[in-house]
Amino acid sequence: MDEVVLHNLPQEEKQLGLFERYLTLWVAFCMAGGIVLGKLLPGFTDGLRRLEFGEGSHINVPIAVLIWLMITPMMMKVDFASVKNVGKKPRGLAITLIVNWLVKPFSMALFSWLFFRHVFAGLLSTADADQYIAGTIILAAAPCTAMVFVWSYLTDGDPAYTLVQVSINDLIMLFLFAPIVRFLVSGASSLDVPFVVLLYSVVIFIVIPLTAGVLLRRHLIASRGQQWFERQLLPGLAPLGVSALMATLVLIFAFQADNIIEKWLHVLLIAVPILIQVYFNSTLTYGLMRFFGVSYNVAAPGALIGASNFFELAVATAIALFGPDSGAALATVVGVLIEVPVMLSVCSVCNRTRHWFPVSEDFS
Repeated sequence: MDEVVLHNLPQEEKQLGLFERYLTLWVAFCMAGGIVLGKLLPGFTDGLRRLEFGEGSHINVPIAVLIWLMITPMMMKVDFASVKNVGKKPRGLAITLIVNWLVKPFSMALFSWLFFRHVFAGLLSTADADQYIAGTIILAAAPCTAMVFVWSYLTDGDPAYTLVQVSINDLIMLFLFAPIVRFLVSGASSLDVPFVVLLYSVVIFIVIPLTAGVLLRRHLIASRGQQWFERQLLPGLAPLGVSALMATLVLIFAFQADNIIEKWLHVLLIAVPILIQVYFNSTLTYGLMRFFGVSYNVAAPGALIGASNFFELAVATAIALFGPDSGAALATVVGVLIEVPVMLSVCSVCNRTRHWFPVSEDFS
């Protein structure tokens, strides 16, 4: 049995990097820039919107390329060899997987249906409600991959555990993301979700960058070494992913310029069920961790993984299914807009309540 020690020592305050700290501000700038682009250059914007892999596919070529540039460096961080250590702390892993795949998407479907169909029924058309339900479900069905490493760092989470959790979630996403999205969106709205388009999204936005990331990681570590890969290459690639994310958001908001200006109130309404869902799932995960006596350095990142979203995948999937100017795409972007302040608040709660949990040895 692991030795248990109460965590009463003062902790060194940790800070986000410039990009992560002001992500909400950058998203707001992209939102403004995209809207200006869409209104001032409508012909250029429409030309970009029409660039698809196939007629009627809704898979926009510029956004797909940007998503690859964004996700592939993230996938290069994932070490699937670490999955062999999964049995060392099964309780924490089991709790986060159950919340991620059996609670989170279903609770989001319930909250979005409740608010968009009933609470906000007088403020939204039926068509808009369907789109926002779809977008929020897609957002919740994609567990966080990249930003969760930041949240784990800020709460002194076990980095090896976080890596294993991300690796397993990525593997599960290959098989469960498409059927869960189709089942919930079709059940909670009147929209038809073509399963083949979902499969295309999984292949294009998960399988391709995941495979590229794994192969590049293996090749580069073998040829240049682990230290060079982790200390030089990955930090050097960070600006590429950031730039791709910002460019993607500019295009999305440019495609939705008219929609956003006419429906600015809808952005606020979309944020409500997303906020409730985030706090519900993080509280549930954190509470289960405490109930089952899981150590703090596993409980904190577990709660954060259960609350945050892989918004890059969600945005890409919503665009592939319904188009870049759809309400579903807008709903996923609202998730990006509120991600950082909401997750920082969850980090703050975890840091203030670390004394509730035992602390055990690192997961390795």
